[in-house]
Amino acid sequence: MKKKRSGRGTSRDNKASAAIAGLPVAKNDEVIIDIMGMNHDGEGVGRADGYTLFVQGALPGEKARVKVLKTKKQYGYAKLLELVETSPNRITAPCPIYNQCGGCQLQHMDYAAQLEWKRQLVVDNLERIGKLQVQGGTAEVGMKDEFREQSTSEYSNEGVIVHPTLGMSEPWRYRNKSQVPIGVTEGGLVGGFYARGSHRIIDMETCLIQHEQNDAVVSRVKAIGRKLGITAYNEETGQGLLRHVVVKIGFATGEMMIVLVTNGDRIPQVDEWIAEIRKELPAVVSICQNINTRQTNVIFGDVTRVLWGREVIHDYIGDVKFAISARSFYQVNPAQTEILYGKTVEYAGLTGNETVIDAYCGIGTISLFLAQHAKKVYGVEIVKEAIEDARSNAELNGMKHVEFEVGASEDVIPRWKAQGVEVDVIVVDPPRKGCDPRLLETILEMQPERVVYVSCNPSTLARDLRVLEDGGYRAVEVQPVDMFPHTTHIENVALLVRN
Repeated sequence: MKKKRSGRGTSRDNKASAAIAGLPVAKNDEVIIDIMGMNHDGEGVGRADGYTLFVQGALPGEKARVKVLKTKKQYGYAKLLELVETSPNRITAPCPIYNQCGGCQLQHMDYAAQLEWKRQLVVDNLERIGKLQVQGGTAEVGMKDEFREQSTSEYSNEGVIVHPTLGMSEPWRYRNKSQVPIGVTEGGLVGGFYARGSHRIIDMETCLIQHEQNDAVVSRVKAIGRKLGITAYNEETGQGLLRHVVVKIGFATGEMMIVLVTNGDRIPQVDEWIAEIRKELPAVVSICQNINTRQTNVIFGDVTRVLWGREVIHDYIGDVKFAISARSFYQVNPAQTEILYGKTVEYAGLTGNETVIDAYCGIGTISLFLAQHAKKVYGVEIVKEAIEDARSNAELNGMKHVEFEVGASEDVIPRWKAQGVEVDVIVVDPPRKGCDPRLLETILEMQPERVVYVSCNPSTLARDLRVLEDGGYRAVEVQPVDMFPHTTHIENVALLVRN
């Protein structure tokens, strides 16, 4: 029988491999490093003899003893063992499962410091990726110059203003939608969030960034499921029924919807499910089932049916009313959404005489906000169901000067131009991958006076601003808005004007 290698032998092998690769540290080494900054995932960034290590849970300005977990040619990952010196921005995370759950990344950081870091993250991306000069000097995000890939000599001459991040006075309990994966343990049905970097479910009764009502609904639905003997879906075997419980609430109306995502058409004892939910949760006005039989980690399948109640719930952003269906996209933080859209209207410079195009319009949230201040608004979106919702929402608000069309923006907008549509402002709110290159070309051909870019990803925002700048526009200002406190995500609204 082969002898098991001792820890010392393994360590010697690690050292040898590191030496051959020219690395100053090896796996399982313990070193003390200074944390100089954070990367976009919220991991602390430090150096051991010039070699970069990313450390989950470490904050800029701290000195930490860490254990090396994994090494690559340019960088490695390490585990935080002990804080030798602590940042003044460090706080105790209030969530009891914060260290296990992967939902939040920044609860250990003071909220004011989170807002500063998010702004600096935006500035760094604009300079490094977009080659844009930012007023107020070169961003550092706590990192040294060697982290930068290009010199500032390549930047444009004009400086873009990046405003302080607009945060929340009460940055908790802000989410109006909860998507909880369901699993099973020896104790029965569980539901919560995935552990960081895995698909292991951490059972959760309280989530401090979810609306309290969502917590209550998820808890009761799990209890009812256990009582009725409902099986949980198993990702590995593809067996079991209940995959996710999705809960939506209208902050302004209090109306709630439950969506049971199932691995199959039939729900055992469905009448008992509905009766129990109605009895225990009177705020629920809609119970839906979504069927997803594919072996995928995508939450929703193609078929949705109403089990009881209405097909939609309603909510307001400002004065605009929206109908929200089981699968329609709707911003999860309504308080900050109103601020984000208000800034979009401000940057659009609307006086009531303008014609506006809203590319990637979704269910018409931004379009209808703009329509309160514009002469005519055109919205375009590739998802057919979203356009149907957008048209319904326009009708719901009596807005007859808004027109929606299904298709890719880069195909539809040139057709509008050929039909004689002349626009003053184009608003884009693309997914994380940013704008399609053909859409950017279309914008440059249309030559609106203003472009307002709403972004959920600073790196693709910076890339696309560079394209628009090279095409004759000037990025004037960027407003970061904290839509997702205690996470690493940041939304931005950018204003560009035609030179």
